[in-house]
Amino acid sequence: MQSYGSVCLWGSPIFIADRGFSSYNVFAHAIENNVDFLIRAKDLNVQRFLGVGTLPDKLDTTIELILTRTQSKKKHKHPEKESQYHYICKNIAFDYLNPTDISDEYLLKLRIVRVEVSVGVFENIITTLSEEDFTPDDIKYCYNLRWGIETSFRDLKHTIGATNLHSKKTEYVAFELWSKLILYNFCSIIILHVPVKSRNRKYEYQVNFSIAMKIFFE
Repeated sequence: MQSYGSVCLWGSPIFIADRGFSSYNVFAHAIENNVDFLIRAKDLNVQRFLGVGTLPDKLDTTIELILTRTQSKKKHKHPEKESQYHYICKNIAFDYLNPTDISDEYLLKLRIVRVEVSVGVFENIITTLSEEDFTPDDIKYCYNLRWGIETSFRDLKHTIGATNLHSKKTEYVAFELWSKLILYNFCSIIILHVPVKSRNRKYEYQVNFSIAMKIFFE
């Protein structure tokens, strides 16, 4: 299960998602609906976008891709920009190319930022946020806001058991999911009010969510 979420900064929502959402179709849908995004991408995807074999440790560049359903260079409308063309085969979903006109083209403008998230570990972020308003450090900070969503998904899937449902009918499945979400919120509220003694330790301790869940319902 891939996770995603959104944050609201300066009054505008920003869609934040993991590598499973890195696709031309997702990018285009967000752009067409005037939604800014931050989506993590694999090295291989970024290398293909840039046409390079290796990536530098740090990167901040804007690219323009021309998406098309034809591999025939004769049908390209901008032969002077041949290096920007990216072929999408018919089996790949893309909703903004005319299915009856293989010569149809779609211009996709993306910003690619590569940042160091820990010593020697780098991540690629594809975004529509401008260089004027967001520095690479801002991009890194915004994407890091997604971590709370990630940990919540982990608890919902495994501790609460949202991946194991007993119902088969749609309305009963929805009922189970809502019940588990309410249970998660209930437990989270109680945990927030549990005092943790402060001691001279290397790491700050916190309540174990899995153990707390078992205690609540014993």
